[in-house]
Amino acid sequence: MNIFKPDLQREITYKASRSGGKGGQNVNKVSTKVELLFDITNSLLFTPDEKERLLIKLQNRLNKNGELQIISEEERSQLMNKERALDKMIVILKDALYIPKVRKPTKVSKQAKAKRLEAKRIQSVKKQLRRSGME
Repeated sequence: MNIFKPDLQREITYKASRSGGKGGQNVNKVSTKVELLFDITNSLLFTPDEKERLLIKLQNRLNKNGELQIISEEERSQLMNKERALDKMIVILKDALYIPKVRKPTKVSKQAKAKRLEAKRIQSVKKQLRRSGME
């Protein structure tokens, strides 16, 4: 899905702000925290069905404008945080678009059924013999 990255880059908006955490004096001066915004409804990359699936599955991750919002502030550099946020977004989109295979119900084979019934019959005979021997 790396082919996906350049196309996504065109439709993504980034916002940078100051990040907390490690970095010393750098933290107070440089905007390293990255907020990635991706508008699913206006995207040209997905079909209407895919958009609908994404909007349903990602409804908890959408902001009030209906955009997918991902924040990354783990790294000290803005560029690394941009990469991280983009990678996170790709994973989230892949997971949301995944359609599990439909389970096909199967039947128990005649041989397996016969084997089980035979085992039950043998067990029943054993118990009957025990019962008659104790009286």
